[in-house]
Amino acid sequence: MLKKLVRRSLVPLSAAAMLLALAPGTAAAEQGVDVSSWQHPGGQGINWFSVRGSGQQFAMVKATEGLYYVNPFFVQDSLGIRAAGLARGTYHYADVTADPVAQAAFYSTVVLGQNGPLDLPPVIDLEDARGQSAQHIIGWLHAYLDTVQALTGRQPMIYTGAWFWRTHMANTTEFSEYPLWIADYNGGDGPTLPLPGGWQDWAFWQYSDAGSVPGISGNVDVNHYSGAAGPFSRLSNSDALGSLGSLGSAASAGVAGILGNRAGS
Repeated sequence: MLKKLVRRSLVPLSAAAMLLALAPGTAAAEQGVDVSSWQHPGGQGINWFSVRGSGQQFAMVKATEGLYYVNPFFVQDSLGIRAAGLARGTYHYADVTADPVAQAAFYSTVVLGQNGPLDLPPVIDLEDARGQSAQHIIGWLHAYLDTVQALTGRQPMIYTGAWFWRTHMANTTEFSEYPLWIADYNGGDGPTLPLPGGWQDWAFWQYSDAGSVPGISGNVDVNHYSGAAGPFSRLSNSDALGSLGSLGSAASAGVAGILGNRAGS
């Protein structure tokens, strides 16, 4: 996702994965991808069963951007993710020049429910200031987050980069109670410390935009969950389903849930 804020990783993914395995406090080591229309060259689909078989446990999917764009592969990918038994996250790419409340409503309407089995919290992708001041973006983000939480019933997560936050958000600490998904392609065993914005820990770390994952054409963003937001099973609303390895029950509940939400929308 992060196109402007951080440099590309210079460390091979195999080395990065090995570093993750050795990192302290990363026993859970849930791995996952995030995708958008860029992972569908020429309209090609993603084989989500191959993705799951490679050891990935979650997938984040771009849903919307601003007030004008819906990812044309969002429903297709959501259904594939459910069927494969992966936890699903969804994100909205912020346009801070447009009404935040309207964008929150737009996103929440499109995402087919974000509080069912195997659903991760809603995400706001904040990486483009579009010439706006820090004061403006801070106010925009408060309004957006408050609205999404009211509409989905879940506390949203913020995706950003340290450079953006320090440069365009004046390194505000007003959002440190929200889970952080940080992009940092430093080739190390964790995001660069200290974290921006008063955050003491991170929930997800996007450690490369050059991952190679079976089932996905070309490069893909790859991520690691730290456990900081609690057990992954609880974060993904999958406690009642048992282990994520139990694909049958997870897939059945997930697909039924998403189709039910679609029918009611």
